[in-house]
Amino acid sequence: MRISIKDLNKIYANDKKALDSVNLEINNGMFGLLGPNGAGKSTLMRILTTLMKPTSGSVKVNDFDLDKHREEIRSILGYLPQDFRFFSKLKTWEFLDYAGGLAKIKGKRKRRQLVDEWLEKVGLYEVRDRQANKLSGGMKRRLGIAQALIGDPKIIVVDEPTTGLDPEERIRFRNILSEISQKDVIIILSTHIVGDISSVCQDLALLNNGRMEFQGSPEALINKARGHVYQINTSGTEYDMIKEKYAVISTIPTNTGWEVQVVGDKIEAKNAVEIAPNLEHAYVYFMEYYLNNKN
Repeated sequence: MRISIKDLNKIYANDKKALDSVNLEINNGMFGLLGPNGAGKSTLMRILTTLMKPTSGSVKVNDFDLDKHREEIRSILGYLPQDFRFFSKLKTWEFLDYAGGLAKIKGKRKRRQLVDEWLEKVGLYEVRDRQANKLSGGMKRRLGIAQALIGDPKIIVVDEPTTGLDPEERIRFRNILSEISQKDVIIILSTHIVGDISSVCQDLALLNNGRMEFQGSPEALINKARGHVYQINTSGTEYDMIKEKYAVISTIPTNTGWEVQVVGDKIEAKNAVEIAPNLEHAYVYFMEYYLNNKN
């Protein structure tokens, strides 16, 4: 599978430019789309899932053109939107059975078997007879994941995938997607939470103010932050100064003050020790410093 996005623009009625000449290539496997709230991620996801038309530009999925082959593309899509909703009077299994019907899974027995399998995978089998709108927030999110995957789609798009999930549920979710990603599929995770993609995506892109600012491997983004991440052991008085001068990633109290991790271009604090960056460090450095220097 391959998605090719060329010069994609989206301008809303109020002249707000949500996407600005976006160019992006997405291949098989797990793909992470990072960016702050309001960056244009949800707009891009809605265009990719045929729910919105771009102002200009093109999107191709293999040989299908999004503008000309919307039905063909929809038939291979699985989508979990950020604001996923339910039909209020359906039980959990009934909702998933309905989703299976929309995914054109033929045969009542086959569909019911798949419903039970997916309820088991997402940990909802025990509440299969509960009304979907009476589930907890995390359970609703898990049901949303199941409905996106039950039709065995070739392209899976999840917008802010771990909203409402506790740590155990996040791990379950990542494991499910990691297993599926071994097939001939594209899985797109759109999020502002770096931890959602740091351990599962081989390729990622960074969207900011509607512009595609970076595409590459997590390692390539991390490399941009090398030499710009430090750990500082400091007292309370110095800590206030550090917060004013640098982007603080984490703060841990110690017996003598604070252990602080910061990113920046020139770190001039006492007791500052350079440390190896992770993806969260790199994302903050890229957004707070690299882009400003670049522009």
